[in-house]
Order: sequence, then structure tokens, then C-alpha cells
Amino acid sequence: MTTLVFGHKSPDTDSTGSPIIWAWYLNQIKGVDAAPALLGEPNTEALFMLDHWKLDKPQIIDGVAEGQDVVIVDTNNPAELPDGINAANITAIIDHHKLVGGLETAGPIEIRIEPLACTATLMWKMIGDDMAQMPTGIKGAMLTCILSDTLEFRSPTTTQEDKAIAHALAKDLGVDIPAFAAEMFAAKSDVSAFSEAELLRMDSKEYAVDGKQFRVSVLETTAPASVLDRKEALIAAMPGVASEDGADQVLLFVVDILNEEATMLVPNDLTKTVAEKSFGASVSGDTVVLPGIMSRKKQIIPNLKV
Repeated sequence: MTTLVFGHKSPDTDSTGSPIIWAWYLNQIKGVDAAPALLGEPNTEALFMLDHWKLDKPQIIDGVAEGQDVVIVDTNNPAELPDGINAANITAIIDHHKLVGGLETAGPIEIRIEPLACTATLMWKMIGDDMAQMPTGIKGAMLTCILSDTLEFRSPTTTQEDKAIAHALAKDLGVDIPAFAAEMFAAKSDVSAFSEAELLRMDSKEYAVDGKQFRVSVLETTAPASVLDRKEALIAAMPGVASEDGADQVLLFVVDILNEEATMLVPNDLTKTVAEKSFGASVSGDTVVLPGIMSRKKQIIPNLKV
């Protein structure tokens, strides 16, 4: 049976690249038949990565069969995985997020979770000397994942290990990090082809706070005006997306990568309360700027209050 390797729904660059990296490792180093998969269409930056490094887009799946061998990467949250995931045969979990709980396995498995900015950083450590056999394209995906998750080392989740490994990969590949990161972020910032509902779901996670269910959406960009110019339409789309997804409210944060701040949309009293209680913000309109807020994992979700 082929082992499927996949990350979370609404796949970003790390949840697109890390399955490719680990499937290569299982196939070429461990002798395990494996294939990368995606739980939805990848975002524009992830598509840039695939095109730049000449990698095939993994198959898109919407579920897994009972007993299917799977490796879960870049998440351990059942809400971000296919329905029925616990009926699959989970053989390993590789992640860099907090432990959520709720996954069940048929037996003991390999689990590796470390406080790093990127799953690909952890995979570099796990692969070790076998990195010497890794093709250029897979190494390129690894570098892209790290630069994406660290926002080119601007994110507060960045560790020295993330930095050191990225620089080692860049040297090996002959890549100028600032120039390459600028290309990545330009691709990520081009959201013109997406509807408001797609933008609200593009990079989002489900999270409950004191009985309220939120879809916490983050759009990282070097051109925040391209998103904020659509503010009214995004606000109008929020109730429909929330209703369809079983949430009380969509929380949207537009992260300005270069200025290292986030703009939160504030369409109603609930989001105003969240902004004021969570971030000490003073809200007077339908947006509020949150200086220094860059990371959903480290700065947004842990601070959410209602």
C-alpha cells in the first residue's frame, strides 16, 4: 500500500512542500512506497515554489480510506485533517505546532514535534546525512518552506536553527535569500484571481475560544493595499463563510511582511471585543492596525479572548 503524506487543509507552502520532501525520503532512503498529497488547492506562493523548482503538484484528496497508511505533517489537529482520519493507519506525525489531541492510532507510531518555525526545518534535522542524496528541486522546496514560514526570518517563531539551515540550503543551491524571498512574497501577494470567500479560507485555521468558534484567517503580503482595497467585499463575505463552515465569526488579519504589522478587519461588536481584549487595541473603525503582530501560531491564537 502506498503511504500518503499530507499536511493541513488550505495548504500553504509548508503543507505543500513538506509532503513532497518526506515522500522523497520515504521512497528513496527508507524504501517505503509513498506519495505526497494535498487537502485542497495550494496557495499562490506554494504554486510559485512548485513552478520554480520544477516539482509536480501533488494529488489533491478530500478523504482517506479506512486503513490507509498515512504520515501527517505540519499539523496534529484533527479539525485540519480529513473526516475519518482516525480510521486511517497513521504511521507518523511530524509537526511544529502545539499538541492539540484527538488523533487515534492503531499502535505505537513515530512522533516528532519541535518548537521550530517550519516543518521542513525539522525534516532537515531528521534526514541528516542523507541530505547529500536529495535532488536540487527537493532542497529548493525545503528552503522555500523555511523562508515562507519565517517570513524571511521576520516572524517571531523563527529560531536560530531555522536561520542556519536556510542559509546552508541557500549556499548549497546558490540562492540569494533576499532576492528569492522577494519573488516568493510577490507571488503570495498576487490574490487578484481569488474571490472574497476564497481569500477568507486561503490560509485559515479553526479555533474555539470561550464557546465561540472562529475561523482565524491570515493573509501575508508585501502589498497589503491589494487586500484592504477589498475590505467592504471581504466583510460582506464573512457571514456566509462563517455559516458554511460552522463558525461564529471569521477573524481576518492582513499581515504586512515588510512593515511587520497586521491589520485586523473589525466588522462588528464581536470582532471589536476580540481586538480590544486580545491585543489591547483601541478600535474606532472597521479596521485596526496591530504593530508587531506577524504570527498566528505565536501571537494571534494564544492571545484570543472574547
